[in-house]
Amino acid sequence: MGSRLQIQGDSRDESVLLRITHSNIKSFSADVRFSVQMTVEAVKEKLWKKCGTSVNSMFLELYDDTGAKVSDIGDNMRPLGFYSPQDGFRLHIIDMDPSSVTSGGWLEDTVNESILEAEFAAGSLISWEVINLNLIWPTTGTFRKFKEKLGHQHPSDHESKISDNFMEDVCANMKVGDRCQVEPGEKRGIVKFVGRAETLAPGFWVGVQYDEPLGKHDGKVKGKRYFDCPPLHGAVVRPDKVKVGDFPERDPFEEEEI
Repeated sequence: MGSRLQIQGDSRDESVLLRITHSNIKSFSADVRFSVQMTVEAVKEKLWKKCGTSVNSMFLELYDDTGAKVSDIGDNMRPLGFYSPQDGFRLHIIDMDPSSVTSGGWLEDTVNESILEAEFAAGSLISWEVINLNLIWPTTGTFRKFKEKLGHQHPSDHESKISDNFMEDVCANMKVGDRCQVEPGEKRGIVKFVGRAETLAPGFWVGVQYDEPLGKHDGKVKGKRYFDCPPLHGAVVRPDKVKVGDFPERDPFEEEEI
């Protein structure tokens, strides 16, 4: 059996290295380190960036290093440590969405290039991060050919294909003053602007004041002021990158995950 990583000091420093597999992507395998203090929801968000399965569609199973099932992981609010993971254990992702882009097995090394191109051209919500950051099929010839055909296409080219009504619906759940978290990077802050931004690309945008200097400006973008915030604390992002909810400011003295 794998042994739990022992680290001197506060238990917040404890972490485990888990092997990740996926129900629909048989060729997908990765070793990922997690803090045992992370909630299951935070674990799923981290995994979403690596495999493309949405958090709401993800069900997790934990297996030990002999292949025996340890537990189903179904409570998003529990910390990962509740399930007693150990180094070398396997965390298996089950994609519960029958219409997921990972279904049917076509996100494998044998993926059909023409299918990918058709899906992308039709505006399918294939995660740009999954494609552009080589998180799936990073070494396959098919993947390289597909990416070459995309060229230097910017994520906004893909976003423009997403229905404006969809973005408006996302914005409907946000208001100025809401606490929020922005992907990628789980950056936290406050919603300061919601709506269209004439100096930017068409469509809906959300202005955020980050808790830390992780932004690019003070709320003024391309000569237009959309909101006020301290320098380098402001960002204007697409609504689907923003999640509103109970996201308090992080403790600056909290130990970082290792």
